[in-house]
Amino acid sequence: MYRTTYLSIDLSAIRHNLKIMKSRLAPGTAFLAVVKANAYGHGAVPVAQAAIQAGADMLAVAIPEEGIELRKAGITMPILILGTPEEQAAKAVAENHLTQIIYDENHIRPLEQAASASGCEVSVHLALDTGMSRIGVSREQDVERIVRYLNTCSGVRLRGCMTHMACADEDEPEVTEAQIRRFTELCAVADRVHQGEKLIHHGANTASIFRWPELHMDMVRGGIALYGYPPVPEASGLRPAMQWITRAAYVKSILPGTRVSYGGTFTAERPTVVMTLPVGYADGYPRLLSGRGYVLVRGRRAPIIGRVCMDQMMVDVTDIPDAAAGDEVVLMGTQGQESITADDLAGMTGTISYEILCSPSARVPRIYVGD
Repeated sequence: MYRTTYLSIDLSAIRHNLKIMKSRLAPGTAFLAVVKANAYGHGAVPVAQAAIQAGADMLAVAIPEEGIELRKAGITMPILILGTPEEQAAKAVAENHLTQIIYDENHIRPLEQAASASGCEVSVHLALDTGMSRIGVSREQDVERIVRYLNTCSGVRLRGCMTHMACADEDEPEVTEAQIRRFTELCAVADRVHQGEKLIHHGANTASIFRWPELHMDMVRGGIALYGYPPVPEASGLRPAMQWITRAAYVKSILPGTRVSYGGTFTAERPTVVMTLPVGYADGYPRLLSGRGYVLVRGRRAPIIGRVCMDQMMVDVTDIPDAAAGDEVVLMGTQGQESITADDLAGMTGTISYEILCSPSARVPRIYVGD
């Protein structure tokens, strides 16, 4: 690693957060760790391994490529693909023993052919739309038709039914209550028609783990809280796993009237000490933080001045004595008594912590601690 800009990922925090979620479950309720999108930017393989150490029973990804990455790393536990089934991926799904969600007969036929060609069985979960209006079947007759069709398939085995809550983290309990009722009704149809072992029912996302125990059922899916961010106030005791750190590249003084960065959007009104950092929006640092965000230098806040550039940005360290090139600078995380969280950055840019965590680009190295 040559760069002084990197992410520090605390795997002990991942394990800690998973155990907090598991402590909310009844004995026998399985835990699925969501490690899609490169584990929300944290690194899929190390996070998956930490989750397994902490007691995860299944992993979830969004696309087959993410599941294949985990298989190549030697991870053998069940992996559920949450994204839309693609016909061209059926062979890879079968050969890598991945579990695919389905919600149409057209999803099943390529999987059946791939299972026959590879000589192995493909597991599937039926996606049920109970109010998210994203993917999944929503009518009883469609659930019955698909399950009956699966009963006749060789090489494709229905293992579970799943849904997704649209408002579990919102102050709209009636919406979630209606979704739970609908999920129960549709699962009852699948259970009645299904021939084989008991199906796994899972609809609880992270917010539901803490707020809706009646939705825990056979399995829950833990996402954002695994990385230390609470989707609801009830999710207490979590530890953020990601810190984003760089080192100051250059420090210089400028005179009043001097403009800074592209477009000269900042003009010094006093003698100003400018620190240049070797990180920018190509690294995933939000350009929207230009002129409004801050970083931590020597345990104090240093405001961003001027526009964030592709590979560099400038901060004002006039009020931080002895700030110098080579100083460690925290873009997200804790330094001294000050902290910057993904929620803080999200609030300044009008987005959510999920997007901030997924933002650091591949050219920002991940360093793992706490293992």
